Amino acid sequence: MSTARSKDDGPPTWFTSSYSNGAGGECVECARTGDGALVRDSKSTGGPVIVVRGQGWQTFIRALNKRELKGWFRDRTGSTA
Repeated sequence: MSTARSKDDGPPTWFTSSYSNGAGGECVECARTGDGALVRDSKSTGGPVIVVRGQGWQTFIRALNKRELKGWFRDRTGSTA
């Protein structure tokens, strides 16, 4: 189990995107911290956790909202997402 902490130093409160259907597909879960966010694979909740600090998380979310990351990622078929 992860030992990562949330912004109130208690256990993290994990959430998924509103686009997630909750059927256990390919999704990530996030939890807010006092200085950024935690990210993990929704299918492996006891696995590794990525810690993203402050400005890096804000910049990432802003880029997602503006669709500035189009073409950076490839799906399993090799198509750009």
